[in-house]
Amino acid sequence: MALYILSADNSKEMDEISEELSQHKFKTIEKEDNYILMKKRRYGNLLIHAICLVTALFFIGIVIFINVAYFAYSFLWASPNVLITTETVGDDGKPLEFSNMDEILMKATAIL
Repeated sequence: MALYILSADNSKEMDEISEELSQHKFKTIEKEDNYILMKKRRYGNLLIHAICLVTALFFIGIVIFINVAYFAYSFLWASPNVLITTETVGDDGKPLEFSNMDEILMKATAIL
């Protein structure tokens, strides 16, 4: 699971960013005074699931295992996590590397 970090100047800006991400089907997992943790569950591309299921139904049954593996990958590892924070320095004293909104939305809607 990839963790993307967005910077906010204050709690009002954090709420605005979280509202924008909520419109793109991100769900709030945890919220504190200085951060909001959000996640979008990815289930995979419906077209790929349909092709795998039709192939498994008519030709080779082993394709169903490929479909399950693709779903597990999408659900467990490809689902992006977003941390919206007002902090600029991590726990180890190093500055945080921030992502931009376009990168996060591209990852959230990627096929694979």
